[in-house]
Amino acid sequence: MSNRYSRQQLFNHIGMKGQEKISQKHVLIVGAGALGSASSEAFVRAGIGKLTLIDRDYVEWSNLQRQQLYNEQDARLKMPKAIAAKEHLHKINSEVEIEALVMDASATNLEDLLHSVDVIIDATDNFDIRFILNDLSHKHNIPWVYGSCVGSYGATHTILPGKTPCLHCLLKYVPVGGATCDTVGIISPAVQIVAAYQVAEAFKILVEDFSSLRNTFLTFDVWSNQHYSIKLDKIETADCPSCGTIRTYPYLSYENQTKTEVLCGRNTVQIRPNRRSQPNFDQLQKQLQNHGTVEQNPYLLSCQLQDYRMVVFRDGRVFIHGTNDIQAAKNLYYRLLG
Repeated sequence: MSNRYSRQQLFNHIGMKGQEKISQKHVLIVGAGALGSASSEAFVRAGIGKLTLIDRDYVEWSNLQRQQLYNEQDARLKMPKAIAAKEHLHKINSEVEIEALVMDASATNLEDLLHSVDVIIDATDNFDIRFILNDLSHKHNIPWVYGSCVGSYGATHTILPGKTPCLHCLLKYVPVGGATCDTVGIISPAVQIVAAYQVAEAFKILVEDFSSLRNTFLTFDVWSNQHYSIKLDKIETADCPSCGTIRTYPYLSYENQTKTEVLCGRNTVQIRPNRRSQPNFDQLQKQLQNHGTVEQNPYLLSCQLQDYRMVVFRDGRVFIHGTNDIQAAKNLYYRLLG
């Protein structure tokens, strides 16, 4: 075990001192899908001190093509991604402290987790959460690394509070398309490239080699062999509500208003109850078994209906698969769960 990180330590930008720093640092990854599973494995293999992994979803068969940590058994059991990831990561490196949280990331619960975090990795699939990460990053002075991919396209950017333009500033100049993995698909090389850039940038932050950080917004299309690097040094604005002179952090209050949402590209509506409570799965199974086929594991309960599939999580959240109609999903929720 003494030479576990020897090849990494031979890299002169890390060395023994850098490895010691990595072993004392804490990385927060929001999302345990394609980008999250790839980056979490890289950090665990590199000997990160602590990894906190957050995800609201569970493993499905369509994930296995690109989400490298998971296997058929995880999909068969509908294992929450955070839990399955932790189990697989511990088998890779038992020395790393891993905190796995099955929950919907929000302004409130993310802020409670930021103590001792050294860098945040964006592995999400929607801009609401990214704007929350952006506001929290600047409020608590924690670097974060943006990443996204769809089809054969990917993009990444490193944001240092007080030193680089933030996401609010960035999106005034860099267009963001509406394509999702469910509408145009995705290939695994795009995932691996984005994750590699994110992890490399995070390593530079963890070993405190800030002068080596890339100061551009990087995009690529691995299929059409396109690669662009956009300079952003002049886009920061003094009136930005997230990083400007007078900061209001608008997304830290906005998110708390969202109780029902359509999941990005999923034909699924998520409903979060106003009051958090832990449902009784045995009671729910009896309640739902006359409406469809019910399965449960320690983390969630699934009911396959004629046209929809309802999944109830331990924190009270509910997925209604098979619709993007929020009102139809709410009607089904109240009819079956009251």
